Amino acid sequence: MRVLVTDDDGELAEAIAAGLRVEGMAADTALDGDAGLERALVNDYDVIVLDRDLPGIHGDDVCAKLAGTARARILMLTAAGTIEDRVGGLCLGADDYLPKPFAFAELVARIRALARRSHPAVPPVLTAGGITLDPARRAATRHGRDLDLGPKELAVLELLMAARGRVVSAEELLERGWDEMADPFSTAVKVTVSRLRRKLGDPPVIETVAQAGYRI
Repeated sequence: MRVLVTDDDGELAEAIAAGLRVEGMAADTALDGDAGLERALVNDYDVIVLDRDLPGIHGDDVCAKLAGTARARILMLTAAGTIEDRVGGLCLGADDYLPKPFAFAELVARIRALARRSHPAVPPVLTAGGITLDPARRAATRHGRDLDLGPKELAVLELLMAARGRVVSAEELLERGWDEMADPFSTAVKVTVSRLRRKLGDPPVIETVAQAGYRI
């Protein structure tokens, strides 16, 4: 899962992004509305955490521009937590609204809930080929055996299982499983898939589709 955190408080934005990475997500940051809108239109995010009071393009305007164009779900943040504020944000096209200050655990839970509301909807626990994956708990098993998977292995497995048999290209895996600092010419995806296959064991469940990508 890939998330964009847009907040003019640089320390808060980096702290949120760092926490999301610990939770196994790829996270980018933007410190104003212009940068947030640009990143959101260029990259394929699952969820955008959007502060309402942004310099440059106001968060309300960013939300309105993205609501009809971006695939990502939008979670708006603001220090103003009245009912009118929440209704206003949702009417702009936001999918959820969280007033500041907030508990980080609640933020993570809301992000995961929004990501599951993609098209088509993704169930909270994924199953395929004897594998069970609970992204929220960051836990995976195969035929009842616990799998010791690293953050990127979990991310790739989640993307492949959520695709439900669709071929997922290496480019898509890199874009949605790594942040913007990833080298597009690296072998990170290939190496991660290789490690994941080894840990999943036999019979093999990840298929390589020539010149297309991978699928379960």
